[in-house]
Amino acid sequence: MTDTAAPRPTVRADLVIVAMVVALALAALGYLLSQRQQALRTSPVGFDGLQIWLNDQGLSAQSFSGGWLLQPDSIGLLVIPLHDTFPESALVPPTTTEELLFQQDEDDVDWSALREKIARVPTLVVLPKWRSGMRLTGIAHPVLLVEEMRADVLLRRLTSAKGARIIRNRTVFSQPMFRAGTGSELTSKIYAAQLFEGSGCEPIIGTGARTLLARCPLRGTSETVLILSDPDLLNNHGLRLGDNALIARDFLALAAGRRNVVIDYSRDNWFADPDAPDQHGRSWTDLLRFFEPPFLALWLGAGLVLVLALWRSFRRAGPVAQGTVAGVGKMQAIRARARLMRLTGQDGAMLGDYAAARLAATAARLVGPGQARLIGEERAFIRFVARRRGDLALRLSALLTTLRALPRRVPAAVAIGHVDDLEQILEQIADDT
Repeated sequence: MTDTAAPRPTVRADLVIVAMVVALALAALGYLLSQRQQALRTSPVGFDGLQIWLNDQGLSAQSFSGGWLLQPDSIGLLVIPLHDTFPESALVPPTTTEELLFQQDEDDVDWSALREKIARVPTLVVLPKWRSGMRLTGIAHPVLLVEEMRADVLLRRLTSAKGARIIRNRTVFSQPMFRAGTGSELTSKIYAAQLFEGSGCEPIIGTGARTLLARCPLRGTSETVLILSDPDLLNNHGLRLGDNALIARDFLALAAGRRNVVIDYSRDNWFADPDAPDQHGRSWTDLLRFFEPPFLALWLGAGLVLVLALWRSFRRAGPVAQGTVAGVGKMQAIRARARLMRLTGQDGAMLGDYAAARLAATAARLVGPGQARLIGEERAFIRFVARRRGDLALRLSALLTTLRALPRRVPAAVAIGHVDDLEQILEQIADDT
C-alpha cells in the first residue's frame, strides 16, 4: 500500500543561514551608524572635550543626542556644532577613499529643527570648518578646509547682518583677544583661522571686519544668535592651544548665566511644548531607549542565539520525517529481521544471528564499548576466553559449532534449549573473566 500522506515540512538550512546573515548585516549597520557620531564627538573636531572641561571647572554641562524631552527653562546656552554645510541636502556616502577624505559634510542636520531650537533658547551655532580628512588623519592642513562658498551660504542663511561673509586668514596662527569678566585679556590661538565679516553683528571676539565670535540678528526674526565662525576655539583640537580653554570657560559661564550648557548633537527638536499639558506618565519613548545602542547590539545578539537554538532544535529533535529511512536504527532493523524469521519458522537460522549479537554484547561488557570491536568476532572472542578459562572456551566453541550445524527450521523447544545453554556459558564468562 502506498503512503499518500503529505511529507512533514522541514526547516531549510539555507533559508535559516540567509536570515542569520541578514540579521548580522542589520546589526552591523546599526552599530556603525551609532559609532559614526561617537567617533565624530571624540575626534579632534568633536566637542566631548568641552563638556569634560566645563564640568571640571565647576560648570554644569552635558551632551545631548536626543531620546527625551528637554525643558527650555533649564538651559542657559545651547551649543550646536555643525558638521553640515548644506543642512537641507542629504549626505551622500563616499565611494572611494579620496572622496571620504575630501568629504565636505559628516552629518545631516534638519534645517527647520535647527531654526526652532535657535528660536526657543539662547544658542551658539558653531560653523563647520574641516572636511572628513582632518578627523580621519588627525592632520590640520589647509587643503582639508571646507569650501569657503559653502560656509558663506550657511552664514547668510543664519544671519541677516549686512555683508556677512567668511574670511580665511592667510597667516598660520591668529590670536584674537578676549576680555574676560574679570577685566583680564585672554589670547586665543587658532590655526588657519576662519573669520567672518560681522559689521552688522555685535563682536565678542575680534573686530567687525574680522570677527571670530559675535551676536548676530537671526534671519527672518527679531531674535539674535551667537555665531562662532571657527570651531577650533572650542573643539577637542583647539582647547589645548593658547588661552582657548580659559576663554571657553569664561565666555560660556557668562552666556549661560551659570545655568546648564547643553552641547546638542541631535537632529530633531526635543524641546518640550510649553502649551502641551504636563504629563508625568511613561511613554513608549522610555521603553524604546532600551532598544537603542548600545543595548541594540545585546538584543540582536540574543535574537541570533535564539534563532540558532531553534534551528538546531528543529534539525535534531522531533519525529522521523515520513518517507525516509535515515532515522531507522540498528536495533529496529534487527527486530524486524527476527520477526520475519519467526513468522517463517526459521528459528535455526535466527540462532546464528542471535549468538553473534550476544557475543558482541558480552565483549562490550568485558572490555568496554571502545575495545569491543577487537574481540567481538567469534574467533577473537574464543581466544580471549581461552586465555582465562580454557574449559569455558571449549564449551562455547562446541556450542557455536552445534548452532551452525542446525537446519534452518527447528522446533521452538530445541531453539530455546540452545539459547539457555548459550546464556549460561556467557554468564559464567562474564563473571569469571
